[in-house]
Amino acid sequence: MNDEFKDAFDAFVQKYAELLTGHHDEETIEKVKLFALYSHINKTMPALAKHWVSDNPAAKEEVKKIFADIQKMNQEHKSTP
Repeated sequence: MNDEFKDAFDAFVQKYAELLTGHHDEETIEKVKLFALYSHINKTMPALAKHWVSDNPAAKEEVKKIFADIQKMNQEHKSTP
């Protein structure tokens, strides 16, 4: 993977995080990455996601927290004029 692509993709993810949540700080970007990747895995390989969650109950709670944080930021962002 070349550096130009990586920089462009990082900017793409940063913009996605900003449009989704209204924030583009590193913590939010990391949450959005985890949110997007887990959502994709859960949709494309639900058995894998279910297996991972059953093996990692603490991680399940963390995923729920991240999803709730993203949803809250999204709602606040959409309601801000």
